[in-house]
Amino acid sequence: MNIFTMGGPGLENEEHAGRGATPAAVCSRKACRAEATWQLLWNNPRIHTPERRKVWLSCGEHREWLEDYLQTRGLWKETVPFAKTTDPGGAR
Repeated sequence: MNIFTMGGPGLENEEHAGRGATPAAVCSRKACRAEATWQLLWNNPRIHTPERRKVWLSCGEHREWLEDYLQTRGLWKETVPFAKTTDPGGAR
């Protein structure tokens, strides 16, 4: 047992833990479990280097809300489509 399989809030995909399966990427908006279709790239200039990008995932419904949240705080950099890769090792 590890902290990812102990249960608790936010572990709806725990059945995938330790089995090599990748759980679905979900929206970062609180309580939303919709599949992610967008990546919101951001950084906090007070603590991150300019080239660093943090990522929030978003469904179509919450994209504008999350962008506004980040823009209001001066953190948003770019929004790009999220494409789930089927090959975890990448193209070779």
